[in-house]
Amino acid sequence: MTKVKMKMAELISHIYQDYVGHWIIQSNEEHSVGVARLASRFAGEFGMSEWGKVLGLLHDKGKESHAFQQHIKKESGYEPDIKVCGNYNHAFIGGVLARKLYGKSADIFFVNQIVSHHTGLHDYDEIEGILNQDIPAEININIGKEKLNVPAFKIQTNDFHHLARMMFSCLVDADFLDTEAFMDKESSILRGNKATLYDLLPLLENKLKDLKAKADNSNVNAIRNQVQQQCIKMSDTEIGFYSLTVPTGGGKTFSSLVWAMKHAIRNGQKRIIIAIPYTSIIVQTASVLRSIFGEENVLEHHSNVDPEHIKDDRLQEKMKLATENWDYPIIVTTNVQLFESMFSNKPSVCRKLHNIVNSVIILDEVQTLPMDYLQPVVDSLKTYHKLFHVSFLFTTASQPVLSGLIEGCNPKAAFKGIDHITEIIPSEFKLHDKLRRVKLSINNEGRTYDEIAELLSKHKRVLCIVNTRRDARELYTRLPQEGITLHLSKMMCPAHISETLEKLKNALKDDTNEVIRVVSTQLIEAGVDIDFPIVYRQEAGLDSVLQAAGRCNREGKNGLSTTYVFSLSKEHNLPKGEMQAANNARLSLGTGIDWFAPNVMTSYFKQLYCRKECFDVKNMKHNIYNPKEICFATAAKEFQMIEDNGINVVVCWRNSFELIQQLLEKGPSYMLIRKLSKYIVNITKTDFKTLLDMGVISEKKEGLFVVDYKQQYDEHIGLCIDNNWANEVLIQ
Repeated sequence: MTKVKMKMAELISHIYQDYVGHWIIQSNEEHSVGVARLASRFAGEFGMSEWGKVLGLLHDKGKESHAFQQHIKKESGYEPDIKVCGNYNHAFIGGVLARKLYGKSADIFFVNQIVSHHTGLHDYDEIEGILNQDIPAEININIGKEKLNVPAFKIQTNDFHHLARMMFSCLVDADFLDTEAFMDKESSILRGNKATLYDLLPLLENKLKDLKAKADNSNVNAIRNQVQQQCIKMSDTEIGFYSLTVPTGGGKTFSSLVWAMKHAIRNGQKRIIIAIPYTSIIVQTASVLRSIFGEENVLEHHSNVDPEHIKDDRLQEKMKLATENWDYPIIVTTNVQLFESMFSNKPSVCRKLHNIVNSVIILDEVQTLPMDYLQPVVDSLKTYHKLFHVSFLFTTASQPVLSGLIEGCNPKAAFKGIDHITEIIPSEFKLHDKLRRVKLSINNEGRTYDEIAELLSKHKRVLCIVNTRRDARELYTRLPQEGITLHLSKMMCPAHISETLEKLKNALKDDTNEVIRVVSTQLIEAGVDIDFPIVYRQEAGLDSVLQAAGRCNREGKNGLSTTYVFSLSKEHNLPKGEMQAANNARLSLGTGIDWFAPNVMTSYFKQLYCRKECFDVKNMKHNIYNPKEICFATAAKEFQMIEDNGINVVVCWRNSFELIQQLLEKGPSYMLIRKLSKYIVNITKTDFKTLLDMGVISEKKEGLFVVDYKQQYDEHIGLCIDNNWANEVLIQ
């Protein structure tokens, strides 16, 4: 074993042994300067470069301590027999120095970030205890105070916590990247060579020309082209809030993308982030984007992402690295991933935040934003726009009310929305009239499963969308098993759902398939490109009803088709909560109105809002808005857009058991876990206990539950529970 000679003053930050046995050392000064340079560049994107530099210079000051130097020599094997004397935790020392240099007012932008850069941002009341430690005598505290610029933006009360997280993001990503560049050069190299949006624009323009050349001269295609041209015209605008309200089938995906790309280039913005509520739409959207821009320019980041679509090992690793900090020109992700990151306190999650700066964010199906969190979500949008130069585009066929005063039934729940949202499509386009291909037939009388199944059986091609997994199973099992009869719900694992959707799309293209009947939960309701002549929709909110109608006569080839709205109240009432409130808001609008008119949708959302007691159900405002008392850890724990009230189990479908065996034999890896996620079903705790009591579930590793018996997973309806199915609404 060969050792390098260290200079007397050389203090180790990182150390490793190369393939011939030489010890390679990165000094603490080299690391601190490297992190300062990167953090300064990241923070400079929003005008706070000097602040980022301070974070980098101070964050590892504590590594100068004798205890840390002894610790790293022992742990690395450089001096395995050395005795470690004292506390080798180092992060608090930089925090103490930041407090001394910049005062207590620096806590929110320097101190918490430095002391938390390994653990995660702390609640304000924990900081004093962390700082109440003595700095070792050997630490050089004679350091200069950097002159800090005053940010160009005005900071309001509800901005501080986002700005604090953004500074944290700049530090932790800079720390990770500089460490990686020293310790793992191969991975560091993979992060380079990114295309710009300017480079990618011609690829999109060529795709749009090709689509236009192949499109027929239908009225629908003419309107899609009109929408697209209007988006191009309206892209030459300032950074701000925009909405694209286009009825289903109006070509929102490509039109929103061309607007975002041209708008970003016009305003010097670096990336486009497309946030989508449903993984089924994400998979579809990401696939289309990869076909245009290439695998290396589109990052698909969500829990069910399939790494198998990337055959190149180098690109697989590049994708894995990019999920850490979103350094890609185009990102497709979930609303949950986006917003929970904005409220997180963890280094690994917050790394990506600084790469949201100077972006265009497309919020697809914006009507699905959870009302229980609407206040903190809308406030975060306003902060990211004002401080971090982010433009937002809200796309939907059912535009919610997000501007002005948003009021619930409780006067204390009211909050100020976005000041101004520019609608890209002017009202004189009257798209809801021009794209009218469907009428609604609403029957509020209660029906039974048998009655609805009988109605469905009268149609050869029909889609029925219901509210719960139980309803989907009950109706499906009552349909005659003829032709192509399909069931879709989240009792099926993602791989099974994707396979079934692909089967459905192919079947619809084949005119020889006379009978095609589908019963689905609302997972098929938005963004899935299918077209049925007749659609049935169980009673729900108007936005959901119109989304279902968007699957009916999509191309306008059947004149005026019908979407039937029905009730299953003879079987059961709607689940209490948001689903029932949304349906009541629709019912309150009365009858004899144009359900597709934008003003009716506005009235619907106002009716829906006025039924809400609170738009901040976890009282996030209390935890994070007071700059002197921000509870970062508490806020991260509380802000869960999807309540974790179920349990994930791996089911037997295709090669899932082979993957389980690989995991048991070789241990977990990023790609293996990603592959395994395609075979997971989330079930209620009641159903989990039932399966556990039946003896069909085993825990292969801690927290990894597997349904071992193949007969528990049906090839048509997914995971089977032998007791009465709990009528609970999980994630549809």
